[in-house]
Amino acid sequence: MKKIILSLFVFAGLFSCTDDITGLNEDTKNPTVVPAEFLFINAQKNMVDQMTSTSVNLNVFRLFVQNWTETTYTDESNYDITTRTIPDSHWQIIYRNVLKDLQESKKVLETEVYAGTAQEIADQEIVRDNKSHIIDILTAYGYYVLVDTFGDIPYTESLDITNYPLPAYDDAETIYKDLISKLTTASSGLDTSLGSFDTFDLIYGGDTSNWKKFANSLRLKMALNMDDIDHTYATAQALAAVTAGVIDNSSSNAALKYTSTQPNTNPIYVDVVASGRDDFVPTATIVEQMNGLNDPRRAMFFTQIGGIYEGGAPGEGNPFDNFSHIGDIILEPTFEALIMDYSEVEFLLAEAVERGIAVGGTSTSHYDAAITASMSYWGVSGGDIATYLAQPSVAYATATGTWKQKIGEQAYLALYNRGFESWTSYRRLDFPILIAPADAEISEVPKRYTYPAREETLNSTNVEAASTAIGGNEMTTKLFWDVN
Repeated sequence: MKKIILSLFVFAGLFSCTDDITGLNEDTKNPTVVPAEFLFINAQKNMVDQMTSTSVNLNVFRLFVQNWTETTYTDESNYDITTRTIPDSHWQIIYRNVLKDLQESKKVLETEVYAGTAQEIADQEIVRDNKSHIIDILTAYGYYVLVDTFGDIPYTESLDITNYPLPAYDDAETIYKDLISKLTTASSGLDTSLGSFDTFDLIYGGDTSNWKKFANSLRLKMALNMDDIDHTYATAQALAAVTAGVIDNSSSNAALKYTSTQPNTNPIYVDVVASGRDDFVPTATIVEQMNGLNDPRRAMFFTQIGGIYEGGAPGEGNPFDNFSHIGDIILEPTFEALIMDYSEVEFLLAEAVERGIAVGGTSTSHYDAAITASMSYWGVSGGDIATYLAQPSVAYATATGTWKQKIGEQAYLALYNRGFESWTSYRRLDFPILIAPADAEISEVPKRYTYPAREETLNSTNVEAASTAIGGNEMTTKLFWDVN
């Protein structure tokens, strides 16, 4: 069919006559305006790919939280992020490939002119507004990731190379509050009676109701991140987010579904299977914790070695054939990537209750719902879930430690393979206890990425000011909300 249509265009071009030859100067192969939908879908895929990738050139968060460790080349497991300029890649992908495309997508939307009846035009304008709000939500997510990776970052002067070729860095807390405000506006502005990007939306298929839930769930998480420094503000934002509606079932998970053929396969498949590399094994840190709890998710997370689950030592050389491997399901080309899910939201709600925020329910009910959601997602049977929850070492009333330890340790397991969010949970709750490898660059798990080397070279004055403001450009420097 495509060939037929193309032939018709060629036919019309050959046999139409005109005295106007100015059109010959038009470059028809390189359009000056890219459709908003194409820019959006490109930004969306780049964002999720970056958060999912396991390439040590791009994403080492799984190594930070000791989900996985390396087998032969152990630099990144020992927190060397400068040799491969990992901060530069993370920074560049999100600013250039995600945020810039989202900015351009919104600009194109604003220029669109619609035709039809008055009602048809009104509906198209509402759909455009929905698209604009979704762009704002994904933009907020992108900036949130950057802040929680680096601290202070360019914000008000970012993405404008003409006027601000060397952008100043904004205060991270100020950015956070502005992002929460933008999420609030975008969520409340979505008209759920009409669609948005439809098939150009790889996460929700244009479902505005789910985008609203995602925005409010992100708002809830950011509010809880801030609770230790501003309980009053965090309480107000968390309550408002829950009232507006957060992710409340697994069908509303923010998940990008990959295809079976490259370049649209899951990045893990590309990095591990298609590349033919044996670079990673799960760590003893997570495997032994799950062994101690007889966790039924082990069968999905890992393979067995000699009839048992055994992980390698973080940061040490771990012969690939001597340890459990990454679970087969995770290596499937079509395995979906999560950036927010129901289990995570339920853990956040359990945490909110313990922080004295009246979000409804009890810490126990949300904790149980979080574990149940995670296990159900991975295909664990209802009977096995009940058995797991009934263990004294798991049951909320009897599990060891403070509420931070109980929630933190179970969230750590539920966030397996979601390195960045696991790192954020660890930094906020300080659980589970993670010990830096003996040969690590620093003596503790990193609290942030250092600023990109390229920024230090080209934008040195602003980088120096930001470094001073946050307390030093070190991996051990805590984010503004990480005060305990």
